[in-house]
Amino acid sequence: MPAKSKAQQQAAGVALSAKRGETPKCKLKGASKQMAESMSEKQLEEFASTKRKSLPAKKG
Repeated sequence: MPAKSKAQQQAAGVALSAKRGETPKCKLKGASKQMAESMSEKQLEEFASTKRKSLPAKKG
């Protein structure tokens, strides 16, 4: 499933980084923290790999 906004895509990238151990989990906030806890690494990869060019800044 692709991300629906640039903010969602960016949060998924940060959560994926934490899931892989590249970023400390204590540094996560808001949506990225929830995503890291509730989504698998494969799901996060799908969200984070969405092309940003055609996405709105925020979903709304």
